[in-house]
Amino acid sequence: MKIIIKTFKELSLTQLYDILQLRSEVFVVEQNCVYQDIDGKDQKAMHIMGYKDDVLVAYTRCFDKGFYFEEASIGRVIVKENYRKYGYGHEILKASIKAIEERYKTKKIKLSAQQYLIDFYKSHDFKTTGEGYLEDGIPHIAMVKE
Repeated sequence: MKIIIKTFKELSLTQLYDILQLRSEVFVVEQNCVYQDIDGKDQKAMHIMGYKDDVLVAYTRCFDKGFYFEEASIGRVIVKENYRKYGYGHEILKASIKAIEERYKTKKIKLSAQQYLIDFYKSHDFKTTGEGYLEDGIPHIAMVKE
């Protein structure tokens, strides 16, 4: 998988379209969740894209500390359904952690995890914090990596 990291202003129209299409495909259609994906925050995010044969198969968006949470954060963690068995989720998360450490100069990272993925995030040294909650009708829990 080829990893590409860009700010919002650096994204091509095709890359932006690919991102929005993938997020809609998984979060809205597959998970049957009606929510406002285009939330005005993409402009402040660092976009981590994973391509396989010119297809966007994995993605995250990352924020510096103080924007989304007090800590730096990773969100919209996603892998295209037909590509989930190849470890691309682990690759995109590792790339996101590394990008945050290098660009934002911090190792403390917070994310809002869908609860069924707790073990996935734990395998990357994230720890649950606080109680679970519903976000857009889906059970989530805050997780932090120190």
